[in-house]
Amino acid sequence: MSLEKFIIEGGVHQDERGSIHFANDFNLDQIKRFYRISHNDILTIRAWQGHKEEQKWFYCIKGSFEIKTAKLNDWKNSNTNLSFHTFNLSESKSQILHIPAGYINGFRASQPDSSLMVFSDKSLNESKNDDYRFDKNRWPVWE
Repeated sequence: MSLEKFIIEGGVHQDERGSIHFANDFNLDQIKRFYRISHNDILTIRAWQGHKEEQKWFYCIKGSFEIKTAKLNDWKNSNTNLSFHTFNLSESKSQILHIPAGYINGFRASQPDSSLMVFSDKSLNESKNDDYRFDKNRWPVWE
């Protein structure tokens, strides 16, 4: 999958009344639930998790985040030589990162007191049956 397919571009409109952040090309038809994740500091790394069947979409509502993702082909004996893609989401840019099924991801805040909205196409019970977690040091890609 090309990297351009991961990002859904939005925009920001500003006038004397304030600003509107939007992502009009984000289709919510598949979404079954959403939640918010907040990081108080830039040291916390939330990694690695993934799903064979579940898709997720990330939207930064406060601060900024560095998000890494990679396609995982073997969920039991995962290779340590994966090709990771890095994305930077910020509240100042209205972008949504789509992480397709079959990918793992990890992230950390780039600014203190940052928050992400996460959207999922699976219910919580469906997600629990498709949840794969790995030690955050398994793939040493954090600088």
